[in-house]
Amino acid sequence: MTNDAIYYPPRGLSRDEAARYIGVGSTLFDEMVADGRMPSPKQVNSRTVWDRVALDIAFTSLPDKSNDLQKLLEASRSEGRKR
Repeated sequence: MTNDAIYYPPRGLSRDEAARYIGVGSTLFDEMVADGRMPSPKQVNSRTVWDRVALDIAFTSLPDKSNDLQKLLEASRSEGRKR
């Protein structure tokens, strides 16, 4: 890799990197891919890689531990529509 003045985060992540990126272990990550909570990987020649942007979207879609924030957001949105 060359020394670039601008750092470019990798778009494609290995299985272990993808699991670490979303904050879980590899085994749980495999389960999440199998049940659709995380995206399927892409094939680049002989490498299997996960798209970092797709991981971000899937992670954002995961439910929050407490949906109080979600209720507040929905209430705020519906209040804004009434105006």
